[in-house]
Formats: sequence, C-alpha cells, structure tokens
Amino acid sequence: MRRHTERLLLRPFAEGDLEALHSWDTNPAVVRYLLTGIADLATSEQRLARRIANTALPRHEGERIHFAVQLASEVVGVRPIGEVNLDLISAEHSCGEIGYVFDPTYHGKGYATEAARELLRVGFDDLGLHRITAHCYPENHASTAVMRRLGMREEAHHVANEWLKGEWADEGVWAILEHEWRD
Repeated sequence: MRRHTERLLLRPFAEGDLEALHSWDTNPAVVRYLLTGIADLATSEQRLARRIANTALPRHEGERIHFAVQLASEVVGVRPIGEVNLDLISAEHSCGEIGYVFDPTYHGKGYATEAARELLRVGFDDLGLHRITAHCYPENHASTAVMRRLGMREEAHHVANEWLKGEWADEGVWAILEHEWRD
C-alpha cells in the first residue's frame, strides 16, 4: 500500500531501508522520546522485519501498518526520511493510534505533520475509525506541535506514570474524533 501527499510518498518498508532505520535507532536525539534505547544492528534488523511484515491495513486489535516516508520528488528506493504507523487499538470502540519518527535532518519542515495527516485520512476514511489517539512526552515540544497542527487535543497529562530510561516521565494523551477531523 502506498500513499502520496503533496511532498511525500508513504510506502512499505523494504530491505534496503535498514541503513536509515538503524541510523534513527542509534541517534540519541531520535530515541530520546521513544520507549526503546539505542539499538544494535541485530535489533534494527528485527525492527525492519516487523515493519516489512506490517504492510496491510490493520483489521484486528493489536495490528499495525508501517509506512516508510520519503520525499516524493526523489526516485523510488531512496533512503526514507522517517516513518509513520497506525495501530488498531480497539475494533469494538473503533479506535486507532498514530506514531511517527523522523530523521532530525528533516525536522522543522512540516513533513511529520503532512505524513501524520495522511495517517488520519487512512484511519478515518479507509478504516472507518471513530477516534485516533497519539501519545508523547510533554517535553517533546516538536511532537506536541505536530498534534496541535493536526487538530488533536490534549486529553490527559499523566504525571510520572512511566519509567523511561532510568527516571519517571510524564505522558500526554492526544486525540481527535472523526467528525472533528472532517470539520
């Protein structure tokens, strides 16, 4: 499954994406706000294998679709600049969750917002979801800005609820409903 936006191509991950994925997995600025820490090559290979396997729309709880994000102006097979994912959290309650990670070289250009907006479109139009959430650490101002630009609202700020890399961390829960997205 491929999706196009004005400036981006969201495409399935491929074997040739290992170098890009491993560069994010080993970049302290990238993993700072992720649950995972710095990864070795074998871990990045395992993560890539999972991303390659997750190319279909999620139909059952716990399933996820991953997209590698590359600039649309570049030829197919070029190193991705980031990744986005959409999880089906609850089929009964029609709820999904989005996530995104981008190479810091491409921060501040609106690419994460553009790619995440396309994920909302996939969730609401293709999957018929009622609600899509996103979680992030409130001190990750770039990510909270993306969610605001998407029209999401912060529904919760959990204080010291998650043990992250040796310390307690706060967590923000953001959400948007299908009718809000359409408005």
